[in-house]
Amino acid sequence: MTNIREYERKKEIKQENSKSGNYSKIIIQHRLQVFYRILLGILLAAAILAALYISNENKVYTEYQIVTSVDRNNADGAISENLDGDILTYSKDGANCTDIKGNVLWNQTFEMQNPIVEINKDVVAIADYNGRKIYIMNKTGELGEMETAMPIRNLCVSQDGVVAAVLDDSGVNAIYLYSSSGDTIAYFKTTMKKSGYPIAVAISPNSEIVAISYLYLDSGIVTSNVAFYNFGAVGQNETDNYVSGYSYSDTIIPEIGFLDNSTSFALADGRLVIYKGKQIPTSQAEVLLQNEVQSIYNNENYIGLVYLNASGTSKYVMDVYNNMGKVVLTKEFDVDYSNITFNQECIVIYNETECLISNIKGKEKFNGSFKGTVETIIPTSKSSGYILVTPDKIATIELK
Repeated sequence: MTNIREYERKKEIKQENSKSGNYSKIIIQHRLQVFYRILLGILLAAAILAALYISNENKVYTEYQIVTSVDRNNADGAISENLDGDILTYSKDGANCTDIKGNVLWNQTFEMQNPIVEINKDVVAIADYNGRKIYIMNKTGELGEMETAMPIRNLCVSQDGVVAAVLDDSGVNAIYLYSSSGDTIAYFKTTMKKSGYPIAVAISPNSEIVAISYLYLDSGIVTSNVAFYNFGAVGQNETDNYVSGYSYSDTIIPEIGFLDNSTSFALADGRLVIYKGKQIPTSQAEVLLQNEVQSIYNNENYIGLVYLNASGTSKYVMDVYNNMGKVVLTKEFDVDYSNITFNQECIVIYNETECLISNIKGKEKFNGSFKGTVETIIPTSKSSGYILVTPDKIATIELK
């Protein structure tokens, strides 16, 4: 009797274990099915995105259509530029900013003989060469203005509205750093005998580093000195905040700039120099240039140098460098350009009537002409959408 009961009990346990094992297998199988379904969904989504990306990369536009258009009145002699998606218009008599719908965001009157206008993203600094007043605005309005004690020779502005200004003080060049509200942050003075004459100035996006190109003449020999000044914690204990510098004999450096807080560049009449360092910039790469540079354009990722094309297959050729000084694209073109802009991974080359759009791999996306006189082209968030600014219209277009 005991054996029978024991047998039945063991049989029940065995059945329960068998059921438990089956349930475990069912749960595992269900989880695997869910996993495979999710994985399949991810792969399908990735395949669709890849197909869309490839299709977009290879798509070539041959025409455009106007989606919206609004009227505008632009005074004779006024210049229009892109202010981070809005439109900055300035002349000797003042400046104003409008959105792409034609709404006036702000208006600033002044009288200048030779306006110096420096734009960085959505911030603009405006001053008169030899004048003593600087206006700082962003897209929403005036950030500040300041009176200088000496004539203004050059200036630049950072993304947060800090201005670095070169002032003339009777043979002594004063470099002033102003906040967007007009307060003096720092200043120092240099002389022709000590450093040379400052011909270019640039400021890092975070306002910590100021780069200056000096032209120095000694016994008939021209030398360019590139100096970096740190106005953050690292440069506080250095004389005049000077942290690093480089000298280039028999060379003129008329262009310097920043790609980001840790990458800057200098363009000479025979070389392109890339500097690296967020606190103390050092020379990272030097590219020797074989031809005379006609123009230079850059954004936070690339530097484009335009030359006359010596081969004769096209009128111009542009070499595009990355932030390490490596050529990522050589692009030939015939458009007699008035401006070139880098929009993410696209390059827009245009004049008043013609436009060439290419991706960074060299694939031409659009090559055509516009009706009317185009002053500036503003890219939109959509890869095929652009804003055309003419003297009397603001038109949103879609490439087709």
